[in-house]
Amino acid sequence: MSTETTKKPSVLFVCVHNAGRSQMAAAFLTTLSKGAIEVRSAGSQPANAINPAAVEAMSELGIDMSAEIPKVLTTEAVKESDVVITMGCGDECPYFPGKRYEDWVLEDPAGQGVVAVRPIRDEIKTRIEGLIESLVPAAK
Repeated sequence: MSTETTKKPSVLFVCVHNAGRSQMAAAFLTTLSKGAIEVRSAGSQPANAINPAAVEAMSELGIDMSAEIPKVLTTEAVKESDVVITMGCGDECPYFPGKRYEDWVLEDPAGQGVVAVRPIRDEIKTRIEGLIESLVPAAK
């Protein structure tokens, strides 16, 4: 049991299908924060399965997200998160005062091959590194 008095920050990634961008972001944040940040992801209209090109692109960097499944966005997930990062879900994401919201404009990897997904993956990684720095400055 942890005796920490401060709760670790929590981040929710939201995109439409929860099959590509939000899953890659969640996988990066989980891996790169080494457990210092609670991570959730969801979709406003979740797909049936995770994007295989996204899985392949992440596995190239040694991150296995093949067991992940798209999850539906719930009001509870938003309420429980300190930071909500949307990726093209528009107005479908519920808004609660007091939360930090960011909208990351990223190309949708749906239906694209791994060659097209790699630059999206790399952009997400760069943004995740900045997010960790802002949430856990002592982690560096």
